[in-house]
Amino acid sequence: MNKQKLIEQIKKKQSFLCIGLDVDLDKIPSYLLALDNPIFEFNKQIIDATHHLAVAYKPNIAFYEAYGIKGWQALQKTIDYLNQKYPEIFTIADAKRGDIGNTSTRYAKAFFEDLNFDSITVAPYMGSDSVEPFLAFENKFTILLALTSNIGGLDFQGLQTDTSKVYEKVLKTALSWKNSHNLMFVVGATRPDYFKTIREIAPDNFLLVPGIGAQGGNLQDVCKYGLNSDIGLLVNSSRGIIYASKGDDFAEKAKEKALELQQEMKKILSLQ
Repeated sequence: MNKQKLIEQIKKKQSFLCIGLDVDLDKIPSYLLALDNPIFEFNKQIIDATHHLAVAYKPNIAFYEAYGIKGWQALQKTIDYLNQKYPEIFTIADAKRGDIGNTSTRYAKAFFEDLNFDSITVAPYMGSDSVEPFLAFENKFTILLALTSNIGGLDFQGLQTDTSKVYEKVLKTALSWKNSHNLMFVVGATRPDYFKTIREIAPDNFLLVPGIGAQGGNLQDVCKYGLNSDIGLLVNSSRGIIYASKGDDFAEKAKEKALELQQEMKKILSLQ
């Protein structure tokens, strides 16, 4: 998927909602556990109930790796289902990969070619030769960790160097790399005061924003400085949507929670 198609979907749906598919078998409705592939069935029902409200889905790969081969099979079925039934949806492999060049190339081939995700999250710590193999794939996006929403995120990202904070250096340096037009950045919703500075450095890149809902992030605060002329935001909610109910009505309750966010986004976009 190219950037223009993503923007068209956002405008059509009046939504920049990303739903995180972080499936924990201890939290899904118990009746699904009797099925051959409970993870996929859970995802399928969530997707079918919310696809008209979301522009992206983001499986966190750890939640699939934890279940071994059955988890990988569920991930494969989930991405195949999205690509076949809802090809307009932007897909994110939340894998946080990043290694030396030849290893990164293999990671990129696994997620971009074999699984056919539109994007992948990548850690920047090892520098340009660990990220550029991902950026080499045209119409695929590398979502670089810049300023994360977790409690310890500022342990390193917020450190002051001679001229700037570390997260600012990450943004500026990454934008100088080959094929940087394929970059997006992760910026946590729990850091709204930083969005103005981030937009000064990266005015045109999409930002993937986790931390809305369960982690305490506020959508209005994120949009105040995060929106750009292309909207430029993918705001993620995971637990707040997919675990809205543990009953048979889990998909319907997920839709209700997704609709609440989409309606808030629609209102914000109407004021731009």
